[in-house]
Amino acid sequence: MNVTRVQDRDLITQQRRPYLASGTGVCRTASVELLVAAGCKVVSSGTPVIDVSIILRLPETMRDNQPVFDRTCGLHAAALFDVQGNLQIVREDVGRHNAVDKLVGRALLDGRVPLNDSILVTSGCASFELVQKALMAGVPALATLGAPSSLAVEAALRFGLTLVGFARDTRFQIFSGEARISPME
Repeated sequence: MNVTRVQDRDLITQQRRPYLASGTGVCRTASVELLVAAGCKVVSSGTPVIDVSIILRLPETMRDNQPVFDRTCGLHAAALFDVQGNLQIVREDVGRHNAVDKLVGRALLDGRVPLNDSILVTSGCASFELVQKALMAGVPALATLGAPSSLAVEAALRFGLTLVGFARDTRFQIFSGEARISPME
């Protein structure tokens, strides 16, 4: 005889339900609150401070270190920099989420997580899931070449993540965490 108590059934249901997945239809508030349940922590306010001139250099430095993109023109990239703008790791993949997973995985294997003094740069847009990955890895700043989604901005604001979008050429837009970015002198 197989007897399942109600509390056990609830536990089974929770274990089988994914916390976060794109396109699940979970409401906005629930999605952001699920980050808390998943273990995301609020980023320490104000630290590290990143100079505007460094942020302006990051996309080009990432692009200069994409050998597969040079051959194919068809891959996304994720790059990890220190707050002085020194390149630490670059990973490429068909999907920007996969590139971030490869990058964070390498940092984890190297014993570098949490990445408290790092800047994550990605090609493409900033999705809610990329913000989640940055938060889970302890990254205080995320810069993307494209636009962030409104849910990505909401999550970044809730957790104190510096979120920069449209980082290309000589410009970028700050969507959250402006205190972490120092003006050019």
